[in-house]
Amino acid sequence: MTEMFVQLKLGDQRYKSKTLCKSANPQWREQFDFHYFSDRMGILDIEVWGKDSRKHEERLGTCKVDIAALPLKQANCLELPLESCLGALLMLITLTPCAGVSVSDLCVCPLADPSERKQIAQRYCLQNSLKDMKDVGILQVKVLKAVDLLAADFSGKSDPFCLLELGNDRLQTHTIYKNLNPEWNKVFTFPIKDIHDVLEVTVFDEDGDKPPDFLGKVAIPLLSIRDGRPNCYILKNKDLEQAFKGAIYLEMDLIYNPVKASIRTFTPREKRFVEDSRKLSKKILSRDVDRVKRITMAMWNTIQFLKSCFQWESTLRSAVAFVVFLVAVWNFELYMIPLALLLLFIYNFIILTKGKTGSIQDSQESTDVDEEEYDDDKESEKKGLIERIYMVQDIVSTVQNILEEIASFGERIKNTFNWTVPFLSFLACLILAVATVALYFIPLRYIVLIWGINKFTKKLRNPYAIDNNELLDFLSRVPSDVQKVQYAELRPCSSHSPLRKKRSAV
Repeated sequence: MTEMFVQLKLGDQRYKSKTLCKSANPQWREQFDFHYFSDRMGILDIEVWGKDSRKHEERLGTCKVDIAALPLKQANCLELPLESCLGALLMLITLTPCAGVSVSDLCVCPLADPSERKQIAQRYCLQNSLKDMKDVGILQVKVLKAVDLLAADFSGKSDPFCLLELGNDRLQTHTIYKNLNPEWNKVFTFPIKDIHDVLEVTVFDEDGDKPPDFLGKVAIPLLSIRDGRPNCYILKNKDLEQAFKGAIYLEMDLIYNPVKASIRTFTPREKRFVEDSRKLSKKILSRDVDRVKRITMAMWNTIQFLKSCFQWESTLRSAVAFVVFLVAVWNFELYMIPLALLLLFIYNFIILTKGKTGSIQDSQESTDVDEEEYDDDKESEKKGLIERIYMVQDIVSTVQNILEEIASFGERIKNTFNWTVPFLSFLACLILAVATVALYFIPLRYIVLIWGINKFTKKLRNPYAIDNNELLDFLSRVPSDVQKVQYAELRPCSSHSPLRKKRSAV
């Protein structure tokens, strides 16, 4: 065994830790949030697994924790001996009461009552910005109806129900049988832990004991919600890249504290429950290669532009660049770095207000992916061949994920400056403005001294602190170009799938 990881399970909720190189005292330092209901069994199952160079996994040890026996509102430091092997697992477990999800009828709508709405708004007002930092806000979703759904049954009808997902919270409506225009009229309430989460609403067809059939899906970023107005959302396919058949009507209300939301932006995102890993796709791999190529070309063009200034290919351009260089270097101060980035934000904002930016359709054309997936994994009697195929697939899948990360990182930096999410861009401007003022008035040695003291004493002040990078946590909230397409709201006039149009024309 060369690598180790931990799996945690509470009921249907499962998490998997990051994988570390095997050692006698591995330190994961990760945080996972579970939903625990006091009226249910609360046994947390923990398994330590090892993995060899051939990706074969073996369980090394297990332990259990009875959540119900732990006291509330305090960090319980537990040293759990592992069964079937030597060693122990050190964990910090904290039970915190919090607002849970709820489902009700339209007649019992929490935010419809003025007194209750005022009480909730008071809970998230600016005066309470430093209380219960994980409770950022509340989201209320009214699932009204769907129209013109796909007929999934032989009778020409469907048995639709609706599934709502926000982070790790999942709720669903009841099923309406034999209907292509169902009316659910249900109200769902979600606590918000991160204002940058995305609400996913999926419509399925109930199919008895078989897995439900997919009827359409929409993804709605919380910051794009228009409060208190019914909205018609065109359903998309599973990849959220093309229009599907039908539409769904939702009405949403969002109340949150902007200070808590801003502070939460610079902390690690909540990890998602363990799900099936994404299959290898030739189309997605090709798309990720193109995305990385575009970022590389943009950097190459910038380098060539700088070279052309040195080579005096254009006399006017090189002369202006030379004068700017002399003036900038002669008058350079450290505070000018965040100031220059701040001016870039302002410049892009002015261009945005003048309507000179490209439309979302340009990004959709460049990131369009067909519904067809790359399908291997055919049965074979030769086990050696199968292992080689899995090994190659694992390597290519790793390359695909690395390309995805590189492309997304570059696109997120670009989209931060492009004001794709105004909340995040405004927050970045605020940080840069504060940095400019601080560097102007405070000597650099004092700033470095404060930073160094904080870094050196962090583990002394909190031995179990989880390391994080605030800049990467911020960028993780900015959507990539692919996510921009997935989150884009389709207009009702474009409800026909481009893929179907293409096929019908042929």
